Amino acid sequence: MVDSTPRGAARTATLVALPLALVTGVAVYWLLGGFRSEPAAQPARPQATTAVELAATPLGDRPAAVCRALFAKLPPTLGDLPRRPVTAGPEQNAAYGDPPVVLACGAARPAVPDDAQLFVVNRVCWWPVEEPGRAVWHLVDREVAVTLTVPKDYAADRFLVDLAAPIEGSIAAQRTSCTA
Repeated sequence: MVDSTPRGAARTATLVALPLALVTGVAVYWLLGGFRSEPAAQPARPQATTAVELAATPLGDRPAAVCRALFAKLPPTLGDLPRRPVTAGPEQNAAYGDPPVVLACGAARPAVPDDAQLFVVNRVCWWPVEEPGRAVWHLVDREVAVTLTVPKDYAADRFLVDLAAPIEGSIAAQRTSCTA
């Protein structure tokens, strides 16, 4: 004859543990956001494909060569924004998206105040200047000046990351307060 008491205790423990484990699993899934519904996707807004009106400043030989090298390495999209044509200086101006994020190479370098807050993004040093409706990011640690104008509709950090490799690969670094 076999003792049925241990078998009955095991069965009772199993009948209690399984529902408890199931409830715990569902609670953890819920806490981690498993039951949240995603907001309805916004329909894609048509992107403008017309040329962006930009001016082209005359460049010396060295800045022109550096800007051409940079623009040869620019990605076809910046973040998820497609590149758009520009009205002037395609070898020194680029535009992405609508409203356009504008990259300009070879313009005059602004004077950076001693107390300016500088940001290093992937070994590239930037100085942001807030303007009405946009932020203008000035490249401060390279031999040729570059500006990135970002409308308030966007967060600039993702663009700075995308531009770091092309900048680092085509514009020589200079010693600044961003570097040791």
